[in-house]
Amino acid sequence: MYHQRVNIFIIIVAGILAVCVLRLGQMQLLPHPGIDHRIEELKLQQRRVLNTARGRILDRNGRVLAQDMPEFELLIDYRLSNAADVRVTKAKLLEAAQKEGPQEQIEKQKAQIDAQKETLDRVIKKLASLRGRSGLTDFGSDIEQTQSRIEQINNRIWNLREYLAWKRDYSDYNDFSIAVPDPNRRLLLTAQVDIVEMYQGYHLADLESADDVFAAQIEFADINEIIILPQNKRAYPYRDVACQVIGWVRPQHQTVLGTPSGGLFAEDPLMKYLDGELSGYRGTEYVCESILRGRRGREVYDIDKELMAKTETRVGDDVGLTIDIHLQQQIQQYITDCNTNPNCDANTVAVVIDVPSGDILAMVSMPVFDLNRIRVDFAEVAAAPNKPLYNRALQSHYPPGSVIKPLILIAGLESKKITPTEVISCPAEKAPEYWPSCWIYNQYRIGHDSWWTYNNARNAIRGSCNIYFSRLADRLDPAVLQRWLFKFGYGKSLEIAPDREGRPELDPDRRHREFSQVDGFISSSIPKTKIDDFRGILPLKKSDLRWFGIGQGNLRVTPLQVANAMAALARKGLYKKPNLFLDKDRSNRDTSDERRATNIYLGISPETIDVVYEGMRAVVYEDHGTANKEFKPMLDYFDSADVKIYGKTGSTQGIKTAWFGGFAKDSTGRAVSIAVVVEGGEHGSEDAAPLARDIIDFCIQFGYLGRAIEYVE
Repeated sequence: MYHQRVNIFIIIVAGILAVCVLRLGQMQLLPHPGIDHRIEELKLQQRRVLNTARGRILDRNGRVLAQDMPEFELLIDYRLSNAADVRVTKAKLLEAAQKEGPQEQIEKQKAQIDAQKETLDRVIKKLASLRGRSGLTDFGSDIEQTQSRIEQINNRIWNLREYLAWKRDYSDYNDFSIAVPDPNRRLLLTAQVDIVEMYQGYHLADLESADDVFAAQIEFADINEIIILPQNKRAYPYRDVACQVIGWVRPQHQTVLGTPSGGLFAEDPLMKYLDGELSGYRGTEYVCESILRGRRGREVYDIDKELMAKTETRVGDDVGLTIDIHLQQQIQQYITDCNTNPNCDANTVAVVIDVPSGDILAMVSMPVFDLNRIRVDFAEVAAAPNKPLYNRALQSHYPPGSVIKPLILIAGLESKKITPTEVISCPAEKAPEYWPSCWIYNQYRIGHDSWWTYNNARNAIRGSCNIYFSRLADRLDPAVLQRWLFKFGYGKSLEIAPDREGRPELDPDRRHREFSQVDGFISSSIPKTKIDDFRGILPLKKSDLRWFGIGQGNLRVTPLQVANAMAALARKGLYKKPNLFLDKDRSNRDTSDERRATNIYLGISPETIDVVYEGMRAVVYEDHGTANKEFKPMLDYFDSADVKIYGKTGSTQGIKTAWFGGFAKDSTGRAVSIAVVVEGGEHGSEDAAPLARDIIDFCIQFGYLGRAIEYVE
């Protein structure tokens, strides 16, 4: 019996051994995709993700307006920062109390918490001391601001953990507190959630110089939870110049759902935003995100730390703007100089367009802000009553006043409602009820009839006669006037966006972005939707025509629309979409099909153009021209520079604004158009015309027209 049992045991052991041998042979001799795949996973288990590198923003001459600069940042590990979170501290003590020997565990946990708090307190004090010595300014120089930053970090991580604690087991309830009424139980459930964000470093300060880095290394050498890492910082060399045009970046943060906010590149693992990476927020930085954003590199190592594969970092493409940053800077400094501009504190806009190309050479919107500090100062700047964040050239619309009158005259002449020589009398008397009186009657109790014998088309432009243009507008069919205004670009967006030809990365369905801008309106009621086609324009009442004729009533335009309409006049009726972005080959000579498609001849007769030109020239060069007084001292200078100027002043009541719109040409075909707006200005002739005069001079000095008498770089 005993031998029989032994034999059975031997047979069983032999069978097991045979199975093991066969399995070993199979593993050695036969391939198995699952095993091979697992081996590869083990071998390729270490990956190093490299940083993205953002492209630059350049002006038309290649000057750098925005670029990434190498810098170091000071990070704090969440496992240290949470010492300041009372929720984490309480959860640790509750967990300790649930274990055996609770009093001993609690005392041990308290000691660990106290040590962690002491370390964190040292970090905060050292950072305040370091900032005080080196001038670090990222989050201020006092302890309270550092504590506030740590509180932000702790709140973000805790809220994410709490969300996941609710989502995993209690998502049937809309509120975690309803699902788990006991606050201590909620704390424990949240503390049990372990996420990767708990093991990362978070930004405390930028180290802007080698001295800062060295000082931080000395101060925090004994604290493992403080990390110093290289980073890219977005730098803006011209600080506040063209700030609304350039825009700025801000860090992207993961949402509670774990997807990158914005989600622009979510499908590409090497382009999608990692937590804290910079993304365009306003201006060109936002509009051109698809162009500027680079593609991060990646290195893959095997288990032996050997490099197995590498994807190189692809730097984002540069974006070239048509802006001349030095011209923009000159205009901005001039506007804010109280020695030369009595309205130096007023909200002011100036737009300059190169007429042949349609390039926007300057787009000044005052006041401004410092792009290098906007992320720190954002709350203060956003709350400022004069709204520095607004690009007034695009995002503010105004009644145009008398700068609209050249277009009213074109509509009247082209629709045969008036002839160039027909006189509309402007006597020294108040206009009938519900009609606008002439501005010179309101001021001097005279009419234009006392200034010249014939108050015809050219003289009505010259003296900006309200009687002439209100009567002329009243003769027009409302839809005819609206169509002419629409042709010149009023009542619609001007679609300022980079050229999409040859750029497959600009997906028009998801990634095509434009500058935020208002359309204005050319109807009796305010449109509630964006207007892309004339068929969407709302009706204009007949009774409103008289007010549209003098640029008031419900008519609203943007400064860019005025400058672009003046450019179309300077081309004798050729309309072009304004350009803010240079083509990829840095040439804007109407080379692309997309750009050529926006070039439209408006069908204005040469005779009409001549009459309008004659009137706008008289505004500047002749007595009783509304801008003559301000331009007269410099007319000889402009003549010697081979420059002729055509202009129109304007001012509005109610919403007080002073305007100048016009263009300047030389004998070689070069020309610039200009629009100037001074908010609160009383008279276009006194408040806006002097600015326009000197801006034209700057354009001469910078070589955009005429012969520079003394070139200024």
